[in-house]
Amino acid sequence: MKFVFCGTPSFAVPTLEAVLRAGHEPLLVVTQPDRPVGRKQEMVAPPVKVTALAHGIPVVQPEKIKTNAEFRAQLEALRPDVILVVAYGRIIPKWMLDLPPHGNINLHGSLLPKYRGAAPIQWAVADGEPITGNTTMRIDEGLDTGDMLLQRELTIAPDMTSEDLFPRLAAMGADLMVETLAGLEAGALPPRPQDHALASHAPILTREDGRMNFLQPAMALYNRWRGFQPWPGAWTTLEGKKLIVHRLMPHDAGAIPASHANPGELRVEQGRLFAACGEHTWLELVEVQLEGKRRVAAAEFLRGHSLDGVRLGHIAGEP
Repeated sequence: MKFVFCGTPSFAVPTLEAVLRAGHEPLLVVTQPDRPVGRKQEMVAPPVKVTALAHGIPVVQPEKIKTNAEFRAQLEALRPDVILVVAYGRIIPKWMLDLPPHGNINLHGSLLPKYRGAAPIQWAVADGEPITGNTTMRIDEGLDTGDMLLQRELTIAPDMTSEDLFPRLAAMGADLMVETLAGLEAGALPPRPQDHALASHAPILTREDGRMNFLQPAMALYNRWRGFQPWPGAWTTLEGKKLIVHRLMPHDAGAIPASHANPGELRVEQGRLFAACGEHTWLELVEVQLEGKRRVAAAEFLRGHSLDGVRLGHIAGEP
């Protein structure tokens, strides 16, 4: 089929490459504009743009698409059979939804209707889900509410972070999109409506999502740390300064024998640093970084700080 591809980050690259290998004809790649990155604010092209240019595919990078008359005319002149959308980062307007005969097909990184929204992979891990997956769906005017085409599951290992999961879902999703296009071309893939009553949401991440609330049990905090890698991570405050927790490990109530502590209170045991959490659990802070300092192991951090009994952060709901 003749297709237009809309995508931006590295997650979308395997799908573009897989669809090309399957013999479908690229008409155009639509991606976000180049953005300044790093201290020097050097302009960097999105990974999808780099891939498209390597394959000799024309690329456009409109800032806006909903009311962009030039962009609309360009797509209407191309007359694609299908528009593929993978982590593009823009809401697809109705005129674009109505354009191709096979619609706009999206690869979404969750088992819809669960985890609709901008960060489905991160929130699935953060919520401690044992299984996630990919869904191909026909985009409608809602937020990830369109009819589903195919789904495939993937197990989330207990120690897996969202960083680990992204490339696995990207590779699996690429194959799923190829299978979806084959089914559409053969007329053998009836769309299935979502059960909206089962929907859950995965909003875009904010810095505040990484703030640790020690009223939660240690495993919940550990899962959020896994989900929010590399950003916003897990952080709290220590005596008024930001403390990033780079590595951590949950423990049950017996981790600190005969020791009672309020949530967020620190205990030092044989060169190891523990924070009290909800439900009488403990979180071992394995590697930390205090604001303005380098990242260090807990044993080294303790050499410069007397922390036994010190309390971390501000606990929600407490004065």
